[in-house]
Amino acid sequence: MRIALHTKVRADRIAEYEAAHREVPQELTAAIHAAGATSWTIWRSGTDLFHVLECEDYATLLAELEKLPVNIAWQARMAELLDVIHDYSADGATAGLPVVWEL
Repeated sequence: MRIALHTKVRADRIAEYEAAHREVPQELTAAIHAAGATSWTIWRSGTDLFHVLECEDYATLLAELEKLPVNIAWQARMAELLDVIHDYSADGATAGLPVVWEL
């Protein structure tokens, strides 16, 4: 399945956010893959962040990542940089952007 998400980076933290994503811990990327993700891309327009990820099941991916120490540490780091965070709770599984049109 393909999921699109919208988060927001704090205007004064854009450089730090982008720098952090140049150094995502290998343990975290391995955990994301193990949880069923095959790809995850983030685009930025000003402070708006648009994520598109491909995974087997988004709710399962979130459930598997939510309690992992490496993800908890990463999310704490991101919380310092973001105005709108990625929700790893069960409620977050319904946070994907609705598809309006596809070619």
